[in-house]
Amino acid sequence: MNQQPPKAYTSMKSYQPFHSKYDPCKPIGMKYYSTPPNLYLGFQPPNLKQYSPKEALKKGTLWPVFWDYYDNPYENKGR
Repeated sequence: MNQQPPKAYTSMKSYQPFHSKYDPCKPIGMKYYSTPPNLYLGFQPPNLKQYSPKEALKKGTLWPVFWDYYDNPYENKGR
């Protein structure tokens, strides 16, 4: 079996929870989670590109390399 190595530098990861054949509950589908960009950078290199002050306040960070989009799973639920 020829398996591809996992993509190490993606912000979204997934896994399949273990399900025993003796477990009375239904199997759970794929689980997804997000990893922050700073995990893949190590030390902050000098002279990183910066957002403008106004854009940095909107994004919550001064450096684009550290910005990560977050989709709130509870937003617009039950409306």
